[in-house]
Amino acid sequence: MWLSDENFQTIIASTPLFSIDLVIRNAKGEILLGQRRNRPARGSWFVPGGRVLKNEPLDTAFERLCEVELGTYFARKDARLLDLYQHFYQDSVFGNEPDTHYIVAGYLLDFIDSNKLSLPDTQHSRFQWMHPVDMKNTPLVHTHTLAYLDAIATHLRKGL
Repeated sequence: MWLSDENFQTIIASTPLFSIDLVIRNAKGEILLGQRRNRPARGSWFVPGGRVLKNEPLDTAFERLCEVELGTYFARKDARLLDLYQHFYQDSVFGNEPDTHYIVAGYLLDFIDSNKLSLPDTQHSRFQWMHPVDMKNTPLVHTHTLAYLDAIATHLRKGL
């Protein structure tokens, strides 16, 4: 259910939003990043993702976000939950006011063939596969995106 701008602005100012981030990794170990068009984090390299809508089951939200952000269907059962994260931003989709607080479920989709993706340009101006070492050395990769690298490393150490 989409809200009017006025209602959505009130919600952003009053409560955290819940979202899903899609950490897509190819067989080379590279992560798919998009350069964000919109606030918050405009201009940053970020993983695809988006908000869960009111009364939307998680499986449905995951599938919708994959379609919208990746142009391809993936089921949540095919991904691994990395962890829950808190993302705090000084701005919002509406500008400098109000600030934004997200609770984010980060999911890893592993070894995705980039040829199967049909990446839309509505949320990101461009996409790039980036190796984790390069991500850490690229100033425009957002710190919230870098946090997923630690979770991936932990999963690998545990053999998950």
